[in-house]
Amino acid sequence: MKNITDSFVSVGHWLPVGSFELNTDILATNPINLSVVLGVLIFFGKGVCASCVFQLNDLLDKRKQRILSTIRNSEDLRRGAIEQLEKARARLRKVEVEADEYRTNGYSEIEQEKVNLINATFDSLKQLENFQNETLFFEQQRAIHQVRQQVFQQALQRALGTLNNCLNSELHFRTISANIGILGSVEERTY
Repeated sequence: MKNITDSFVSVGHWLPVGSFELNTDILATNPINLSVVLGVLIFFGKGVCASCVFQLNDLLDKRKQRILSTIRNSEDLRRGAIEQLEKARARLRKVEVEADEYRTNGYSEIEQEKVNLINATFDSLKQLENFQNETLFFEQQRAIHQVRQQVFQQALQRALGTLNNCLNSELHFRTISANIGILGSVEERTY
């Protein structure tokens, strides 16, 4: 058995036996080798294997049915995959549209918030300026009042100083008498 196996393994090393020889050059002798093999099979297998042909046909039909069902399953799977792909693409387009809307709305909301913030800041600055102006006016009025009081105090002190310097006791007495006379006439009129 080992000799037969070795002869098939080393086909290229066969020695010519008699007039029959196998050419191992595949490109040059392939049609010749095939015709020889087919001729031998047809000659020796005519009546021997008629049932084998039916079994072979059955096997080939079964194989054909399996291949066709596999192809049909593959086609069904491909159609399902295409449908899923279309659904995914539609969902992607929807999500992209929603993202654009959010982005647009977000930008418009940001711009609106920016305008609101600017307006609020402007209002706050106006109120601060008004408060500052009121404070300034109040401080000016207070300063004016203080200056008036100081001027009045100084004028009063000067007048008292002038009067004290100019008045003697006789002038004092006459001024007091004149004032008492004025007050007396005012009292008579009121009664």
